[in-house]
Amino acid sequence: MRVISGIYKRRRFDVPHTFKARPTTDFAKENLFNVLNNYIDFEDGVSALDLFAGTGSISIELISRGCDKVISVEKDPQHFAFINKIMKEVKTDKCFVLRGDVFKYIEKCNDKFDFIFADPPYALEKLPDIPDLIFKYGLLKEDGLFVLEHGKDLSFTSHPHFIEHRYYGSVNFSFFGYKEINSEISTTEVKTSE
Repeated sequence: MRVISGIYKRRRFDVPHTFKARPTTDFAKENLFNVLNNYIDFEDGVSALDLFAGTGSISIELISRGCDKVISVEKDPQHFAFINKIMKEVKTDKCFVLRGDVFKYIEKCNDKFDFIFADPPYALEKLPDIPDLIFKYGLLKEDGLFVLEHGKDLSFTSHPHFIEHRYYGSVNFSFFGYKEINSEISTTEVKTSE
């Protein structure tokens, strides 16, 4: 697992091969953050929430790029321990790793975030409900952005808070917010030789 940009650029962390987590590919992650840079200035006091944090790949990328505060929620004890280990290695106090169920966290959370990222298992039965829950419980700030990673079989284009869809190979990202930042909804495909 590699950090793409920021203060920890090029740092690598060896993910144990026994892990069940499927980290977002470097290619997809790099392209995602290229798009996010058009929406968010991560060095401007941004607070972020990383749901289904897995290996912590997105969390460490957010910290590296200057996020002020990142909360990582992960249920699996091994993954939780691994994210904590990474954050200790880089000596940051800006990431708060919580072990617990994402859906319970969403229901009880009193914070609002500038950026929310969720990368649930693609086969998760309640995956299609996640955008509704984020907005129902008010986790996103008025000018914030929520990105959901999902498989190719799902489409959120009819969701009232949908902004745009990007896909890179088999990795799909749907963007949501309270206001439409782009003048028109767009879908972008990047073909790879992978």
